[in-house]
Amino acid sequence: MNNAGKFDLKPRLRLLSGSHAVVLGLGSSGMAASRLLNYKGAKVVAWDALNSKSLQESAIRLQRAGIRTVLGGNPLPSAAYDLAVLSPGISRDHAVVKSLLSQGIPVIGELELGYQQTLCPNIAITGTNGKTTTTELVERVLSQAGKRTLAAGNIGLPLCEVVDRTADLDYITLEASSFQMESIERFHPGIAVLLNLTSDHLDRYANMEEYIRAKARIFENQEPYDWAIVQTEALAWLRQLNIPINARVISLSATNTESDIYLEDNQIKSRLTPFPGVMLEMSEVALHGHHNAENIMAALAVASLLGLPWESVLTAIATYQPAVHRCELVAEINGIRYVNDSKATNVDAVKQALLTLAASPENPNIWLIAGGKDKGFNYEELGPLLRRTVKGAFLLGETRDKIRISWESFTPCTTVDSLLEGVSKAAEKAVGGDVVLLSPACSSFDMFRNYEHRGEMFRMAVHEFTRQGHQHE
Repeated sequence: MNNAGKFDLKPRLRLLSGSHAVVLGLGSSGMAASRLLNYKGAKVVAWDALNSKSLQESAIRLQRAGIRTVLGGNPLPSAAYDLAVLSPGISRDHAVVKSLLSQGIPVIGELELGYQQTLCPNIAITGTNGKTTTTELVERVLSQAGKRTLAAGNIGLPLCEVVDRTADLDYITLEASSFQMESIERFHPGIAVLLNLTSDHLDRYANMEEYIRAKARIFENQEPYDWAIVQTEALAWLRQLNIPINARVISLSATNTESDIYLEDNQIKSRLTPFPGVMLEMSEVALHGHHNAENIMAALAVASLLGLPWESVLTAIATYQPAVHRCELVAEINGIRYVNDSKATNVDAVKQALLTLAASPENPNIWLIAGGKDKGFNYEELGPLLRRTVKGAFLLGETRDKIRISWESFTPCTTVDSLLEGVSKAAEKAVGGDVVLLSPACSSFDMFRNYEHRGEMFRMAVHEFTRQGHQHE
């Protein structure tokens, strides 16, 4: 079962030396793509629609390396471009991208560019929620078993940044977003993982089907000798939309015991040939909740396919600690827990946090801080769960009034102007046994640089509140 895909560079590598390339978007992905293209001998133009101080500093660094930069959405220099590379944040519907496509110029994403230059097999993980945790788990079980790997992609380290290190790796472990999947061409994981599919990024996609089809492209170039590890409910979505998977499929679910790997009696169990029966006891790990059980299942499935030593696999998972900004305990003060779940940028992620942190059914114990930049969700979906778990909500950011209207019939709602105000007001009402939870259900870009910045500001707000001495006696 450890023949997890074949490895052949011939259809992958794209010759770049002497080519003319344009990179659109100068975030971390665009910077990495620009540097890689330049290193490979391409003549590069780097473009961004904005013109901030940080972008100007980035442009100076690129210019010193001989890369031409265009900021502020100014027109691209006229050239016979051989290739365009998109940063994930730029949609293929952008006017500049459409113009390049109309000229017959190939447009690929930064992940695709990196893939075409890597020199080892890859394991790719996507889904709505749990991608980062699962990617970290897979990286951990591989490393614990003595395999050389790196976690890259949407996890925060652009693949183009580490291309020159892949010749020394056994596998590259990749977190892949729907945005990155939009612009693949040859991307081909030997093992592809699709976790849950719930509403997200509906400010970018016309509907749920369009979003799912973007995610499902992770399987597009797989062959019958590859493996697809798919959450059972997500697999049902793909079948409903007639989206094919050519690879061999392993299903997993925390709620459907007919799956190949499933949760029963707080145990992860398997029907897979090498490891039938109990694979792991959830009581032995630091991760909690059905969503994390599925993340663990995915890592266990990867380990099974690669034939990793099982004792090392179990040790790796048992000693894993949850990632920052994902149900991260910031402090416990007089029996009140302050939890940073800033990475919860959609409704389903908030649902999982509430289910994990709720004291018991019908006994609300959570003071929820939510809101941010709207991604087009139906926030009313959380209503019944809010009634059972949330004592009150403190809402901030661009969506605060929209969310208040959706939630006020289920739980008391208060609008606030800052995270510090939200933390202070929640802490004033909380008693021992309660949880003050930042779980926004929105992106962060209305008030913060990213979800990490938002989480850091929450931590600072909690510590500032503590420093000021506003603790319950």
